[in-house]
Amino acid sequence: MSMLVVVGLGYVGLPLVQAAVRAGYDVAGLDVNERVVADLNAGRSHVDDLSDAAIAELLAEGFTATADEAVIEGADVVVVCVPTPLSPDGGPDLGAVTGATQAIARNLRPGTLVVLESTTYPGTTEEVVQPILESVSGLRAGTDFHLAFSPERIDPGNPVYGMHNTPKVVGGATPEASTLAADFYGKFVETVVVAKGTREAETAKLLENTYRHINIALVNEMARFCHELGIDLWDVIGLAKTKPFGFQAFYPGPGVGGHCIPIDPNYLSHNVRSRLGYPFRFVELAQEINATMPAYVARRIQDLLNEDSKSLRGSTVLLLGVTYKPDIADQRESPARPLGEALLAQGANLAFHDPAVEEWRLGATSLTRVADLDRAVADADLVVLVQNHRSYDVDALAQASRRFFDTRGAATGDKVHRL
Repeated sequence: MSMLVVVGLGYVGLPLVQAAVRAGYDVAGLDVNERVVADLNAGRSHVDDLSDAAIAELLAEGFTATADEAVIEGADVVVVCVPTPLSPDGGPDLGAVTGATQAIARNLRPGTLVVLESTTYPGTTEEVVQPILESVSGLRAGTDFHLAFSPERIDPGNPVYGMHNTPKVVGGATPEASTLAADFYGKFVETVVVAKGTREAETAKLLENTYRHINIALVNEMARFCHELGIDLWDVIGLAKTKPFGFQAFYPGPGVGGHCIPIDPNYLSHNVRSRLGYPFRFVELAQEINATMPAYVARRIQDLLNEDSKSLRGSTVLLLGVTYKPDIADQRESPARPLGEALLAQGANLAFHDPAVEEWRLGATSLTRVADLDRAVADADLVVLVQNHRSYDVDALAQASRRFFDTRGAATGDKVHRL
């Protein structure tokens, strides 16, 4: 039985662990967060896609989590699934990647396949990861060990596409590494697509998310001028998507969240600027538009309150849904946060409800979820649908509200104001 070590036990690493265990691999997980390690070994999950029962099943099959990097010594395959956030200056922060790579290098043995899944800029695998592995271990890529990149395609909360049926792209530093990576993932993924090399695989991930980033920015900008022109953009999108070719529907919202869209395109933009000396203008414009949507929504909230002769200061504003996606608890880069902070800064009496979040932190302020949703809706001066969780009866909530602002295009009726 082959031994797999997954480095980074979060939203990407744990689904990989589950798929590999089910395929018969002997799997260990390595994470620097000792609390995460302790919780997993006690059968407690911290991600939406795996329940506590699912973690218990993994443990019963022999999975174990550890903070001890020595576990890598016995690995046939090591996959890196650590975070790649932005640095304070807006560039890529590869601290977790280089830290994980150094740990692997200290314990690397000949014949091991090392795969990077963390989203990053083109060239990272061969220009950052490979030199660390070689200099620390004394081994050579392509001769003593094998190196590849395979972009993660985990979509938290997606009930249709998961690890098994989402095609997996792999690109090796050598043709042999590509073959080995394809064979590894082919044990538990239906379709494996081999890239020309690591850079192509790295760039494919960035193209996927940049495509979404730019198209969301397009409809977000349209939402602003359509509102001013008295045009129902939601109806416009519905009409456009009746065309069976040449159009894919994207929808406006209060901003963009998660790791992929707000973060990943900036890796590509930063790489273009630093290497070529000119901007990736589409990405930078899209970032400008999407990043200002929470402030735009705050202004619309203020305008709606003005229609009732109320100021934002002192008015009770109830936000519904503060996670970045519906029906999950993940708050990474959620636009609800800058929206909430803008409303607090202007003196609003802010309240929130989210079925997956009990406590919500906004800087130094901590809010507790309203205990009685129906009463909170009736008492609020304005109710704002920020994230449309499946458990919300949006039309009923809108009907019960004094004034209802829908940023997701989910509600109907004359009382509803839509983005």
